[in-house]
Amino acid sequence: MLLLLELARDAGPARLTLTPAGFASLTGWVEDRVAAAVPAFLRSCARFLARPDPAPLDTFAARLDFGRIADWRPLCRQAQTLEPGSDLASRRFFEAGFVPMAVADYGNTNGLFTGYFEIELRGSRNRDRRFRTPIYRRPLTPGLQTRYSRAEIEQGALSGHGLELIWVDDSVDAFFLHIQGSGRVRLRGGTTIQLGYDGQNGRPFVAVGRLLVERGIIPRSRLSMAAIRDWMMRHPAAGEALRREDPSYVFFRELKKDGPLGAEQVVLTPRRSLAIDPAYIPFGVPVWLDAEERYQPDRARHRLMVAQDAGGAIKGPVRGDLFWGSGADAGKEAGEMDAIGRYFVLLPRAAVERGAGRAAVP
Repeated sequence: MLLLLELARDAGPARLTLTPAGFASLTGWVEDRVAAAVPAFLRSCARFLARPDPAPLDTFAARLDFGRIADWRPLCRQAQTLEPGSDLASRRFFEAGFVPMAVADYGNTNGLFTGYFEIELRGSRNRDRRFRTPIYRRPLTPGLQTRYSRAEIEQGALSGHGLELIWVDDSVDAFFLHIQGSGRVRLRGGTTIQLGYDGQNGRPFVAVGRLLVERGIIPRSRLSMAAIRDWMMRHPAAGEALRREDPSYVFFRELKKDGPLGAEQVVLTPRRSLAIDPAYIPFGVPVWLDAEERYQPDRARHRLMVAQDAGGAIKGPVRGDLFWGSGADAGKEAGEMDAIGRYFVLLPRAAVERGAGRAAVP
């Protein structure tokens, strides 16, 4: 979950409102390869279908009615029958079964959309002169998980507790693993393991990108993950000090499933899974993204996605983080994404006709 580019947000109370819209109002809808989002939707459906029909899709998100499982079940079953890769059939399916609902925060439909990816590191099961930076598993001892800040942990506060999950050879890469929330580690001999988010130390997140901009080190228009990493590599001591100004620290676990798991506990789909704030938007709902890059206005982000993840800096009704996948190309796309725009959640037509999604948080 990319936390670096979160520079500022309204600290006041947020209120989610949903307004019905037509598919004709979704910029780029007829051009998108919507069939690419169906596999991601089916992964969320597997979670829906395990629950009883009367259950609400979500009992927490904004205290709104996003439909009952009975509203979603027939759509999930119909999605299973779609011809793989057929954009025409997929587009007709969504148009017939769903209603786009424009998302707003106190009437403001615009928000920030960034990107994240699965970073790749080099590591070892054992510490040596090359592999000296630990990646920690979540402490089970009461109070130990939230006792220390990043600076204290990096200075050895958790040493001796047997929490070292893996050792990596680059402290900067380890920091970006924390930022992304998941990653792959290539071990000696060529074996690769996957690490996934398994908790945090409870300390507030401080965006290092914001600090670099405020201090005039990197211009806002040139801020990217690559620029931040390059600066840290060229200024190792200052980079270490900067990282420790963020007291938030992430713990990891080794994953046994293919692909990184999102907060919904389903495998994420590159370019089609979106991290949202689950306090407002429930996991598993299809989302239409309509955004444009702030400093590259010719690059539009119009695509159908599924809300399947969350992140420490993904806060508020109109905020998203696009999962780009794994590797260098995905990292480049994620690091450069800094878009402003809006999104629509797609709710079952039957639920909307019954009145779902129209109440706002009091």
